[in-house]
Amino acid sequence: MSNSTVELNSLTGSEGNNYLTSAYRMFVFSIRSEVTRKYYERRLRHFFNHINFDLENNTNMELRCNNFSNKGKNDANWAVAQVIIFLQFQKERVQNGEITASTLRNFIKAIKLFCDSSDLNIPWRKLMKGLPRAVQAANDRAPTIEEIQKLVEYPDRRIKPIVYTMVSSGIRLGAWDYLKWKHVTPIYDHDDKTVVVAAKLKVYEGDVEEYFSFITHEAYKALKDWMDFRASYGEDINGESWLMRDLWQTTNVRYGARWGLATIPKKIKNTGIKRLLERALWDQGIRNKLKDGTKRHEFKAAHGFRKFYKSRAEQVMRPINVEITMGHNIGLSDCYYRPTEREVSDDYLKAVDLLTVNSDGITLKKEVQQLREENQNNEYVIKGKLREKDEEIRILKEQNLQNNDTLLMLSDKVQILMDKMSKSDKLP
Repeated sequence: MSNSTVELNSLTGSEGNNYLTSAYRMFVFSIRSEVTRKYYERRLRHFFNHINFDLENNTNMELRCNNFSNKGKNDANWAVAQVIIFLQFQKERVQNGEITASTLRNFIKAIKLFCDSSDLNIPWRKLMKGLPRAVQAANDRAPTIEEIQKLVEYPDRRIKPIVYTMVSSGIRLGAWDYLKWKHVTPIYDHDDKTVVVAAKLKVYEGDVEEYFSFITHEAYKALKDWMDFRASYGEDINGESWLMRDLWQTTNVRYGARWGLATIPKKIKNTGIKRLLERALWDQGIRNKLKDGTKRHEFKAAHGFRKFYKSRAEQVMRPINVEITMGHNIGLSDCYYRPTEREVSDDYLKAVDLLTVNSDGITLKKEVQQLREENQNNEYVIKGKLREKDEEIRILKEQNLQNNDTLLMLSDKVQILMDKMSKSDKLP
């Protein structure tokens, strides 16, 4: 996204004419994400190879793009024919079950963007009518909580903060290219300001797609532990520190040639994080070799966490708030529905238990809280019983005092009677 800004500025400079006359540069300029650019270039290279175009320059993608653009402008019918040849071949592959209609559409996106940025007149509306329709959603699932628990056992300190953050916030894989320590802000309990209940996550800061999401206390603690671990080896941790970095040698430095230095961190791009997740899935035995005839795994390595978040959060949160925390466009509601950050975070806190991977801590806290409440109730009962006993003793004491007074009165009367009887006996 930032690459587009740099290239946009260059269009107004001395090299502006180079961009306007270079089909490849305009194609690259039209793509905001570096990851998308790589995917599109790979699909475009596949297109050129299939039509056997400019194979001698196979390693020079810029030259091949410019040559195709120049030839297409000189002969528009030739360019249309090449596109049709490629689409017909891929259409047959869809019909044979070799690829899905969605895969074909992905090829078209890359070719169409290149042709449009090169000002090649391709009748896409006509061509699209003859292509198979793609399903709106992929037939995959979200990973189960048991699979995620097994995944985070992978022996890499980065796996827990990565997985916990992604499953509890629903961020895209590409968001890691932007996330720094300053983008994570702890959220404290309303009643006890010393207790962290969650954390705010600022995603794509400074970009037009900037939005905010949240992570659980479990994810915040994993990130905090990871940053503290880095600091313990001499890295200067501050707000500008990238959340994910390369590893470094922690034992014998003599054998650490392939490792980085703790004090010189190198940011890991989203592609590196994806490879780490895929490696962990295979090593933990969660992902296995596909069976014959199967082309896709049951869930995607990174995007599956996003599905996990949405599926879990919507069980207790307002669906529109879930969309907001995922950075989705909420359509017309975006003009009218403007909840405060506090309102969305309070709604998010309802889903924290469902988004926590290892819930042992939460279960223990609940049990402790339940025991505390039961103890308080028992104390109230005991104190009530004691008060009742004290009242009974007080009443008994009062009754005893009254009885003593009565006895004294009776004793006095008896004494008076006895005195009278003694006097009467003395009379003659």
